[in-house]
Amino acid sequence: MSGVGGHQALREAMVATARRMNTSGLNQGTSGNLSQRVEGGFLLTPSGLNYETMTPEDLVLMRFDGSHEGPRKPSTEWQLHRDLLQARPEVGAVLHSHSMFSTTLACLRRGIPAFHYMVSAAGGTDVRCAEYATFGTPELARHMMVALEGRKACLLANHGLVAVGADLPAAWKLAVEVETLAAMYWRALQIGEPVLLDDAEMERVFQQFRGYGQ
Repeated sequence: MSGVGGHQALREAMVATARRMNTSGLNQGTSGNLSQRVEGGFLLTPSGLNYETMTPEDLVLMRFDGSHEGPRKPSTEWQLHRDLLQARPEVGAVLHSHSMFSTTLACLRRGIPAFHYMVSAAGGTDVRCAEYATFGTPELARHMMVALEGRKACLLANHGLVAVGADLPAAWKLAVEVETLAAMYWRALQIGEPVLLDDAEMERVFQQFRGYGQ
């Protein structure tokens, strides 16, 4: 496992993404956090540090046993990131934010159903809302893991959004997609209950996406 100063390119990309989270509106202040898998562990954003002044060296190098290196304390949600990266080898990066519309639905303890075919981007027929637990606790990580079974994103009750990807750009792209879906669903609910797509149609959507793109 590389030392504190290693993984410079990944560190710079994480700082850029953390800042982009705030400038894009996906996050506010020092809430939310990012992780990126590296050999033997993962890089994680530090606790309570302003993203605008954060440097690549401020990122915390963590091992899966919970130990860490660097001058900063890790995010209070380190267990959430550790558990996800440890349990799912296909995941390379985790993004957690307090984005406005996803968090609004999470405060209603309401997931995102198949009101639009792009819900499939999160890996299933819905985006689940995990049960509530206090932030920074093992219970929260456990509830999140249940909500993420067969999925790449979930809401955290009264808290926010989690999205994963093979790498940081993929996690970012999915987080933006889920927040967009949450905003559309929230707006549709102002008029009434949206008509939902059934499982057969969602399966057709999955088949269509298998051949999508260049």
